Amino acid sequence: MSAGGMGASQESADGPGYRVEDAARALVWEVPAGWVALSSASVGGGLVRPRWVTNLMVDDGFDRTDLAAYADERAAELGLTGPGTTLLTAADVRQVATAEVEGVRCWATVGVTKPTWAVAPAAGPGSPAERVGEAPPPPGTINVVVALPVALSTSALVQALGTITEAKAQVLVQAGVPGTGTASDAVAILCPEVPEGVLDDPCGPAEAFAGVRSAWGQRVARAVHAAVAAGLAAHPWRADSVAGGAGGAGVVW
Repeated sequence: MSAGGMGASQESADGPGYRVEDAARALVWEVPAGWVALSSASVGGGLVRPRWVTNLMVDDGFDRTDLAAYADERAAELGLTGPGTTLLTAADVRQVATAEVEGVRCWATVGVTKPTWAVAPAAGPGSPAERVGEAPPPPGTINVVVALPVALSTSALVQALGTITEAKAQVLVQAGVPGTGTASDAVAILCPEVPEGVLDDPCGPAEAFAGVRSAWGQRVARAVHAAVAAGLAAHPWRADSVAGGAGGAGVVW
């Protein structure tokens, strides 16, 4: 396993590499033709064939709701054309953490400004579940991009998404962060596309498994764990950052 330094560039002849656009506050991956992605991104998400992926830094007060139009504007500024997938984050993308495990590459921008449990623990009157009239907490973001050198079946892509989520949550639990992620986390998984007609053929060229105990899933889990852990170590969650020390979160960039 190898882990890259914060903000290091990484290029690959056999898959997507990335570059840091300092002025535009963006990470850009050029995706080779013949690759597919599964992403939870609000813009360009789903099972898609992007020619690029971006992870865009936005200001804390970002309030635009026309996200597709915003993504198009930023893509034009970056000179990107064709279909793409856009991730958004308040974290400083120049502090991207990278890791590689046996051919699986992971890039993570980690901003745990408000960790969130999938199900808010009940705490009696006034617990989060009962605060119906309150505005939601300010979101933090952990964005993860993963590239595999092998083709995955549709099912294996979904399994890989679960593996990434489990590995990220494990980092947070091990670091004592009170949450399994943040409310606006996003993921993009990239891999070569399976030739048409054999996408779900168990005897075909696609890897059928990417769960945490499969060979490729374990590589994904280890790469994600290493990258997210490095990002969290560099910019940790701090329970005492809220005024009065009542508990909360904070990241110092």
